[in-house]
Amino acid sequence: MIFPTPIRQAASALLALTSLSALTAPALAQISSAPLPNAAALSPSDAQRPDLPPNELVAQALDQHPAVLAAEARFNAAQSQGEMLRVGPHETEVAASISRRDIQLEGQYQDFDLSVSRPFRLPGKAALDRRAGTLTVDVARSQWAAVRHQAALMLGELWTEWLTAHALTTSDADVVAGLERASGAVQRRITLRDAAALDGDQASAALALARGILSESQARTIAARANLAAHFPSLLLPITPPPLGRPHAASDTLDTLHQRSLSVSHDVAIARNEADRLSVLADRARADRIADPSFGLRLFSERSGMEKGAGITASIPLGGRYRKRASDEAAAQARAAGFALSAAQRSTQANASASLTNARASLLVWEKMAEAATHSAKLFERTARGYALGAIDMADTLYTQRQYQESQRSEINARGAAIKALLKLEIDAHQIWAPPASPPAAAAP
Repeated sequence: MIFPTPIRQAASALLALTSLSALTAPALAQISSAPLPNAAALSPSDAQRPDLPPNELVAQALDQHPAVLAAEARFNAAQSQGEMLRVGPHETEVAASISRRDIQLEGQYQDFDLSVSRPFRLPGKAALDRRAGTLTVDVARSQWAAVRHQAALMLGELWTEWLTAHALTTSDADVVAGLERASGAVQRRITLRDAAALDGDQASAALALARGILSESQARTIAARANLAAHFPSLLLPITPPPLGRPHAASDTLDTLHQRSLSVSHDVAIARNEADRLSVLADRARADRIADPSFGLRLFSERSGMEKGAGITASIPLGGRYRKRASDEAAAQARAAGFALSAAQRSTQANASASLTNARASLLVWEKMAEAATHSAKLFERTARGYALGAIDMADTLYTQRQYQESQRSEINARGAAIKALLKLEIDAHQIWAPPASPPAAAAP
């Protein structure tokens, strides 16, 4: 309903205008001052970004994650396994026997026998075992780095979700505060008979809806923080998270980050080291078709010492079909690992390309949403001014207010998605939160 604009109504309408248009001031200033996404914006990778937790706390939280600790334990086990392969399974064997015999017409005699023997690896086998041991450790190290990398991705996703939810809560709280002031102004106009009761009902309905949206955002923020704290309890979380930043790429262009993520892929490193390890084991199984000989020393005493002697012993197993089949099995495993490496390279290429495409698309979506939010804020401000002048009724004013709030929420969600996509690309490229060369508590072999 459109009212005339005497001085008394104009004063009340001006109060409502001030309450409604005040909603647009923070968001409009933030959006208008925000630079468009620039993938080439430089930011040192070792610098502390204000929208991320401190780097030292992140490293500590990642290193203390149970999955990372389990991978670290498996790395220590691989170190022991590598040392086992280096020294070999052969051990010195000592055998001794004492016996008593009774010979008719001669009497009783004691016999004594002692032998010491040890198998020896044939030339070339020890080198293969040492190489296999080194690759076993390399595989476990790459697996540990991959697990820590996945933990970093999880941390980045949960952290961004918390910041996004909190930004939505802050925006929705501003909307509720403005609508509360505007609703109060409309109620005073109704009391002064300068506004219809329908305007009050519309304002109250808009306020109730805004409060419901705020409650939803608050619940999302609480859940996001609880989820983050549950997965990373050692990460000290502030009561209020830092503001949700604006999308940017750190230190490199998106294409450079994409190429770097391919070169430092943990999945490819695991597959390559595993292929090399199984190839060495195939060579070892082929060499093991000729068994390792054993050499030893034998001392004996018979007939109670009347006969004594010493000698050198030698033995070698005669390999058969079992050793041949073991060699064939190891060769097949090596071929399979080679194909697995090719599959890992293709999968990594596909995932990296998808991450790059997602980052570019998310940046574009955020740019358009930021433009839409800017225009919506300006439209709402003009509509509120028109309502104050009596040219626009309450229904149209509240409609543009809802449109403004929806555009603000869409911009925040798009901004959070763009930041999350860029953060994943940076983590994949080891631009931030990169794992160290080895587990921090790894014992030297």
